[in-house]
Amino acid sequence: MENQTEPKESISPKKPNNGLIAALIVLIVVAIGLAVWMFIVQGNVKTLKAEKQQQKVELMAQVNSLMQEHDALKAQYGQLSDSLSKKDQIIQTNAKEIKQLLRTKWEYIEIRKKFHSLQQIEQGFVRQLDSLYKANHALTLENNQIKEEVKSEKQKNQNLIQEKTALSNKVTLAGVIPTYNLEAEGVHITGSGRERTTDKIKRVNKIKVCFTLGSNNITAPGSKNIYVRIARPDKKILTISESDEYSFTYNGNKLQYSAMKVVDYHNKSISVCVYWSRRMTQQLTPGVYHVDVFEGNFNIGQGSFRLR
Repeated sequence: MENQTEPKESISPKKPNNGLIAALIVLIVVAIGLAVWMFIVQGNVKTLKAEKQQQKVELMAQVNSLMQEHDALKAQYGQLSDSLSKKDQIIQTNAKEIKQLLRTKWEYIEIRKKFHSLQQIEQGFVRQLDSLYKANHALTLENNQIKEEVKSEKQKNQNLIQEKTALSNKVTLAGVIPTYNLEAEGVHITGSGRERTTDKIKRVNKIKVCFTLGSNNITAPGSKNIYVRIARPDKKILTISESDEYSFTYNGNKLQYSAMKVVDYHNKSISVCVYWSRRMTQQLTPGVYHVDVFEGNFNIGQGSFRLR
């Protein structure tokens, strides 16, 4: 009997687990998807941050621009804008608050609303300022018109005053007594009492001034005080005395006279002579002497002579 051996079982290789492989593939795909998604999300976040930063910069620039225009407007209108100081304070406060929010946190919609509100307040400020300017301009025009009318009336009154003054001066000047043929000379009195003309200082006892008062029908007739002033070459007046008794008033000023004569004037020509008598203590100097004749407030005649 032949020994029969039992056949041995053959060993076959293990087949891979398809389920595990599939799970790994899915995990890998999911991981890649998550990585792609995260990359996209990070990119979007960066984009959003950049957009928000840009919006922040633009909004800050708009606030600054609005406030620059506001300050320029106040400077343009000057004191007129002071009447709107309360509204100006509101605008300044709101602008400061918006700038503070832009520096600390970012809520675009909220800040944008605040900026829109600030714009509306600023527009109201501009309208009120414009209304005030127009009203003030109208008042200025009215005041200027009134000033021009007052100025015109003052000018009319001034013209009337000038016309009256001119007329009064003409009447006054027409009443001045004209003086002609004024002659002045040194006189020596001889022992016999006779007058002799001389131009030698040592021999002069008196100075004689003669002239003619012309006719004038406008001047009131009557007694006229005629004053004569004789000035030495050094302009010192030859006087009778320094006391007020020998002075007269001319245009508000008190003047010393050298000689005076009361003339009975009746509107007709009349010849007049007056004398200045030299005292022993009075010195005369060589040169040209000047003579002025006064009546009332008028210098009615001038002349000159020379002594040597």
